[in-house]
Amino acid sequence: MIEHITEPQKSETITKILNPLLREWFFKKFKDYSPPQLYGVMEIHKRNNILLSASTGSGKTLTSFLSILNELIILSENDLLENKVYCVYISPLKALNNDVSKNLKEPLAEIKEIAKEKNIELNIRVGVRTGDTTVAERQAMLKKAPHILITTPESLSILLSSTKFSKLIEGIQYCVVDEIHSLAENKRGVDLSLALERLNDISPDMTRIGLSATAEPIEEIAKFLVGTDRKCKIAKVDSLKEYDLEVLTPTNDLINTSFIETSKQLYNLLDKLIQEHKTTLIFTNTRAGTERVVNHLKERFPKNYTENIGAHHGSLSKQHRFEIEEKLRNGELKCIVSSTSLELGIDIGYIDLVICLNSPKSIARMLQRFGRSGHALHSVVKGRIIATDRDDLVECALLSKAAIERKIDRIHIPKNCLDVLAQHIHGMALQKIWNEKEMYEIIKKSYCYSELPYKEFMEIVEYLSGHFVTLEERSIYAKIWYDEKTKQIGKKGKLSRVIHMTNIGTIPDETHIVVKIKDIAIGTLDETFLERLKRGDIFVLGGNTYEFLFSRGMVAQVKTAVGKQPTVPSWYSEMLPLSFDLAMGIQRFRKYIEEMMEKSKKEDIIKYIEQYLYLNKEIAEIIYIYFREQYLYAKIPNERRLLIEHYYDEEENKKYVIFHSLYGRRINDVLSRALAYAIGKTQKRDVEVGINDNGFYLSSQKTIQIRNALSLITPENIEGIMKNAVEHTEILKRRFRHCATRSLMILKQYKGQRKRVGRQQVSSMILMAALKRINQDFSIIREAKREVLEDLMDIQNAKKIIGEIKSDKMKITEIQTTIPSPFAFNTVMQGSTDILKMEDKAEYIKRMHNYVIAKIGKNHENL
Repeated sequence: MIEHITEPQKSETITKILNPLLREWFFKKFKDYSPPQLYGVMEIHKRNNILLSASTGSGKTLTSFLSILNELIILSENDLLENKVYCVYISPLKALNNDVSKNLKEPLAEIKEIAKEKNIELNIRVGVRTGDTTVAERQAMLKKAPHILITTPESLSILLSSTKFSKLIEGIQYCVVDEIHSLAENKRGVDLSLALERLNDISPDMTRIGLSATAEPIEEIAKFLVGTDRKCKIAKVDSLKEYDLEVLTPTNDLINTSFIETSKQLYNLLDKLIQEHKTTLIFTNTRAGTERVVNHLKERFPKNYTENIGAHHGSLSKQHRFEIEEKLRNGELKCIVSSTSLELGIDIGYIDLVICLNSPKSIARMLQRFGRSGHALHSVVKGRIIATDRDDLVECALLSKAAIERKIDRIHIPKNCLDVLAQHIHGMALQKIWNEKEMYEIIKKSYCYSELPYKEFMEIVEYLSGHFVTLEERSIYAKIWYDEKTKQIGKKGKLSRVIHMTNIGTIPDETHIVVKIKDIAIGTLDETFLERLKRGDIFVLGGNTYEFLFSRGMVAQVKTAVGKQPTVPSWYSEMLPLSFDLAMGIQRFRKYIEEMMEKSKKEDIIKYIEQYLYLNKEIAEIIYIYFREQYLYAKIPNERRLLIEHYYDEEENKKYVIFHSLYGRRINDVLSRALAYAIGKTQKRDVEVGINDNGFYLSSQKTIQIRNALSLITPENIEGIMKNAVEHTEILKRRFRHCATRSLMILKQYKGQRKRVGRQQVSSMILMAALKRINQDFSIIREAKREVLEDLMDIQNAKKIIGEIKSDKMKITEIQTTIPSPFAFNTVMQGSTDILKMEDKAEYIKRMHNYVIAKIGKNHENL
């Protein structure tokens, strides 16, 4: 059903099918068709479903619209355009919607001018429908429907259940899904996949067009686009763009240079790069980092940066972000600093350099960021990655290599999400009366629900139809009716449609958590940070350390913990997780280097690193020295060796068991929690857990029998262990609230009143207890656990790792150290970063490094 297009069409073939007006406009603007247009335009013209995968700035969006505009121009010329929507264009962000509206309306205006000169009147309308669209604009669309409707996944779901607008989208001919790779990997994509099936049900001739930046697995993304049992063609267009990528460091000695000097050199480097280019876009990985970079550049170089630099991230107002984007388009900015690429629109003007400050954690993410430079078709993509520590440097080097070689990490597509299913069953019931099996078959056509068990479908139908009396006692009333004799399903209640329209969507409400000691408020935390906490965890707030006790609603109760080391660093919730594929690439590289260490000379190894990773000699030498120190002091962990390091900290009187498990944070979260749970149950030990992308540690003042704990975990039982491990955690409490609101158990809005997040959380805790009395494995509780283990964490790859350990494919090497090995520095110290100033952190690592060098002794001379 999935077919790859291997050969492009000839330019003449495409030109022949274009209406003369469109043809004239196109060749006034462009010399020839771009590669995506040569692969895609004819397929869309032939009404074939197609996934078009190409790099940012290669002309994908215009490819999708050329054939569609062609059809609409022909209809308009012949006065056959009806008052309905012919094409719906869906993108994940309002910023992108605004881009497309601008980039579609301007060409249309130009085509209309050409037509006017020839006494031809074109009446093609384009409209945008998002959460920001005013009531007046919506009413106007009902009278004069846009022929091309630009919208978001959430707004599409609302339109499908709208009595009036749903009539205008019956019989849609084309559906374009932009940035499909960024939608497919979360519940917004699951929501969209069901919405597309419902749209297809009322528009059986609809052609689906997916636009994706380079992403994998491409066949799975194609299936996500078209659903089950439909044909789809894939045009994977290799970029013809040149890549000018380089990995840089502020200093050639990332250990012995002081923090103040490193910081000074970093900003000198940033300023140098910015001044050498016309417009520079800098990506940080956090919003706080974005503000920090802007402020430091202004303070250090006041003559260079005044009104010509701006910050752009999601915490800033919509108006501020729009003004920054407009300034960038108008060439008024020398530099813009952003936290994530998707918070920016695509059409943001000329950028000739993109800088990633530290690793973006995924190859696809890095390519999307770098793709903002040289956005024109034949421009050079120019990017620089600046690494500030040795772990980060290795990661950045492997990322750059993968990008140059066009290797992409795979995304995870959620399946069988029962909360989103509840939303759509309710929405479908608003449309018409359904036969139970007919509804089930429509849902199963979605790729995300193609394997949905009938039993789970019926569990949601039963919940929505008021099957459980206990829920009515909690004011959770039936939203649909279900007749067991006729097997029919329909809407219930006068307010049902209003409830649906005002409560659907997959993005949860978030807010700050108030931190209190009894009744005294001492500050606030992000809700995502609270998810990470368990009773007894130590964290820093306002420069002081506190021990977490419990939470109730939006309040976290703590007690002071003077002098105790933090167990959860404050930046934890902001960190992007390292992709599993990239992590395994680093593991393989480690193995190659260790093998060379055993038989090759220093010069040969440095040359190999230089060539293998496309680095300059100075950067290659930093990596060589880092690996050599680990090799001489301990062992180099790799894809076939799991290194477990036992380290005793005399100052803290604490024993650390450090796992050098470079698999990314999502997998390390599973492995660390499963082990901590097994140790707690069998050895009666309370263990402290710290994790990052490169590994995790378990620590206790008592000895931990780590082999015994590992022996209890198997690929078959780890999921059960993890379900028990997260049972009473903050992360499950919060995720259950999200699932309960998505499944309409908790209404965010009712009779014009908005329910505060704190009230939602309290309601969700009462509700969870009630559901457990009905069934410990109630569908929405089960969904919350699935979301935690599969979407937030990575239980599937964790099973593979455990399987390799059990089958002896992965060897375990245990070592004892008095000072952590070089690869363990950042893992052990991550909790301390909140109570140590950055200067002290650099000194701490320097001190440990000196101990390691002293231990290596004479061998150090051979580094």
